[in-house]
Parts: sequence; structure tokens; C-alpha cells
Amino acid sequence: MASQSKRPWLAALLATLVTGLGHFYLRRWTRGLGWFAAAVAVSALFVPPEAARALLSGSEGDVADVAPLLAVGVASVADAYVLARMRQRGTRNRERGPRGRADTEPSAEFESEPETGPGDGAGRTTVGRASGSAGAECPECGEELDPDLDFCPWCTARLDESGEE
Repeated sequence: MASQSKRPWLAALLATLVTGLGHFYLRRWTRGLGWFAAAVAVSALFVPPEAARALLSGSEGDVADVAPLLAVGVASVADAYVLARMRQRGTRNRERGPRGRADTEPSAEFESEPETGPGDGAGRTTVGRASGSAGAECPECGEELDPDLDFCPWCTARLDESGEE
């Protein structure tokens, strides 16, 4: 699971290099293209051509002339960083399991529970394909399961097929 976690500092660095590149790293394609398009539109509408030429050639120019473009760039960097942090937190929460604790192996509580259907009488939803209900949760990440799949689409954990005939 840790391999799916994206590094916020790397997303920010890439967004600093090219507006929208940090979002591409996060696989947020549309958002990355949107930030790039915003940078192009702002530079075409608000940055004088002389300032753009000076910026591209590396010569000194007035920073105030390119301030709108810098504002879009800074906003893109901040957005990429925040998105990566949110994604990283979501990955950590899924790694902790359905009850908020870090489980490296399935809990003994899940192993000992009989698969009785949608509920086990104690208010918990049973796990596995045998329940066949739309409200079943994955024992690894706690996300809702699709009864037609034999794996969790969120964390790719294989599900128990012992109840199937």
C-alpha cells in the first residue's frame, strides 16, 4: 500500500518546474491540464509580450509584469501539495484498517467470525463474498465491496470464497 502513497514535496517540486506537472504525477490529468491552460491563458491575457520574451530569454525584467503568471504557478504548487497530502492521509487511513488500528495481518476477530450474511447480530457487517450484500466491507481497508468481485477494488486484497458453492 505504501507504494501508492505520493510524496507531497515531489508533487510541489514538479509543479514548480512546470505548471500542472505535479498534478500529472498525482494522476490528476484533467486538473493538471486545467492548471497548464490557466497559466497559458493568464500569460496571454495579462502578461505583456515584452515581459514574456524577457522571462524566456533569461534577461532581467519587472517582476510585477509577470506577477499574474507567478500567482497561478504558486496556486498550482499549493494545490498539488495539498492534494498529495490528502491522498497520503487517505492511504494511511486505509492501511490502518476498518477499526483505525494498524493491522499487518487480518485480525483474529475477522477470522473467528462466522459468515452469517449481511449482519452477525452484533451490528457488524460480515466480510467476504459469501455475504453477497451491497453493504459488506473489506477486512483490509474497510471500504464497501462489490458482491460480484472476488477482490477489493480499493486495496486489491483477495476475498474469502469459502461460502461459495
